Parts: sequence; structure tokens; C-alpha cells
Amino acid sequence: MTNSPMPLLRIDQVAKSFGKTRAVDGVSLDIHENEFFALLGPSGCGKTTLLRMLAGFEALDSGQILLSGKDISPLPPEKRPLNLMFQSYALFPHMTVRQNLNYGLEMERLPRKVIRTRVDETLASTDLTALADRKPDQLSGGQKQRVALARALVKRPKVLLLDEPLGALDKKLRERMQLELKRLQHEAGITFIIVTHDQEEALVMADRMAILKDGKLLQAGTPEEIYEEPADRFVANFIGIMNFLDGEIDGTHAFVVDGSRHPIAVRHGPRKATLAVRPEHVRITERADGLGVVITDVAYHGLDRVLHTKTVASGKPLQLRLSAAEGQRYAAGQTIMIALDAAKCRIY
Repeated sequence: MTNSPMPLLRIDQVAKSFGKTRAVDGVSLDIHENEFFALLGPSGCGKTTLLRMLAGFEALDSGQILLSGKDISPLPPEKRPLNLMFQSYALFPHMTVRQNLNYGLEMERLPRKVIRTRVDETLASTDLTALADRKPDQLSGGQKQRVALARALVKRPKVLLLDEPLGALDKKLRERMQLELKRLQHEAGITFIIVTHDQEEALVMADRMAILKDGKLLQAGTPEEIYEEPADRFVANFIGIMNFLDGEIDGTHAFVVDGSRHPIAVRHGPRKATLAVRPEHVRITERADGLGVVITDVAYHGLDRVLHTKTVASGKPLQLRLSAAEGQRYAAGQTIMIALDAAKCRIY
């Protein structure tokens, strides 16, 4: 979290309902200057509604949106220094790339020389100069995505809002454009707020992120904080792969599952509890007091292998991640003993 005294954008107890459905339920967030911030959650969690409220396309039922300390909640979209880039790109099909970029600046009645300079700079920074005279139907999906982004950037908004901007792209292009977006955000020095349902996308691009569910904010923090220290079971399950083991905490601060005791860094907790641990924090051990598991499958992922297992006693599923070389030693049907990294376990 930055130490900036005032956030660029403050979302304060914002709420919105559609009939009996509470789409956004008292969400409060601070977003800082030059930050790449991701709103993440399953379909219907309220992230797109929140983005549309920031842009001014949805009225607030209650709460405030403050930009640099000023309440912009009553302002219409065209009066807000925020720009929304739609997933569909919404390019003008009869205009060239340059004309698409010119349009918004012409509507602001800027001098022709200023428009020319600013459009040229933006075309260069988004690697579109060679495509300036083409129309949208002559462009690939990735090129259209860059044009839509350039058209938003050329207006130099304080905040750029992006609603699933990479959703229409194939996997390889999507991964390349994730890095492109991050580079452009850094070079432009503009705050980006992106809505996505793709956890991997958010982890790659975001400086900080917020997890929403049923209109409520569950957790906000850096990708590392949310991955390593999820606030609840939903967040733990939503971000990355997580093993969940039901058991109990005994009087010596150990977690007992299927008769196997595992030290945990928890001093207090319910006797009956669920332990959560990432696959990379499970290791194979030679100790007889480890947890016995049977390998059901070995999945090759290039740099590593994931062992899919189930506990011997109760058949609980559990995954562990090994290097590709180490994982090569194991095969389906083997029984092995595993231990858990105490410092990395979470109790729910």
C-alpha cells in the first residue's frame, strides 16, 4: 500500500441495486496515482457495475466517488476525466486509425496542431504509426485492441477504465497484450483500473487488486498479499490452486488430519478447522509421521509437474507442485508421504 496522503480515486461506501439485486454493496476502495488496479471476481460479482459507476454510466444509490478529493458522483460521463475502454473496442468502421484517434480530440475543439502532435505521439507509443491509414476491417484483433487503447490514451485521462479489454483475444495474443498494457500504463503515467474475471491476468498486470463477490469487497491488496494471505476461503479458492484439508487443531498447536500431525503457525483457532495450503508448499518427506497419499495422476506443465493425489485414509484430494526433473521420479499408483510448510498454511 502506498504512503500517499490522498488517493487519486476514493470509492466511499458505494452501493447500487437493480430491483431486489444488490449489485454493489457498500464498497470502499482507495486507488492511487499511476497505479494498475484490477477488479476481480466471478461473473455477477458487481465489478462491471462498479466500473460503470466510476465512468458515470450508472448512477449511485448511495456513497461517493472522489477524484483528487472532489466528488464526481453527480457529473455525467463527458465531464469526468476518466475514459472507459469497452471490450468490444467500439471503433468507427468508416474511419481510419488516425481518424478514430482524432475524433475525441476534435470534439474537445483542440487546435489542429495539438491534435496532430498528440495523435502522432500516441500512434508511435502504441506501435500503430504504420497502420494509421487503415480502417478497422483491415486490422487483426490485436491491432484493433491497440487502436481502442490508443484512442483512450490520446485523451490523456487521469484514469483509464478497462472492461475485460483482452477478452476477445486468443491465448498467445492475450498474454502478449498483458505485458503491452503494463508497459503502456507505465509509459503513459496514467492510473489504469481493469475489470477481469481472469485471475492469472490480474496477477500478471496489477500493482494491487480487489476481490469482489455478490457485490461485496472481500479483500484488497497486492497480488502477493492476496495469493499468500487470502482473507477467507473464497479468496483462497478463487486465486490460484489451493488444497483444503478438514481436520482439527490439537493442544500443541498442530493440525491433525487422518491421524497425521502437522505443526502450524496458528496459536488459537477452532478445534474443528480447515487447513489451506498451496501445492508448492507441500513437500515429499521420508518421515514416518507424514501424511500418506496415493498419486492418482502426474500432470506435466513444462517447468514443473503437478502430482494429483488423495490421502490414504480418507481419500481427500491434494495437489503438490514439483520441478519437472523431480516430478519425473513419480507415477500414478505410488504411495508417498508428504509434509506441509507450517509458515505457509492458513486455517479457516
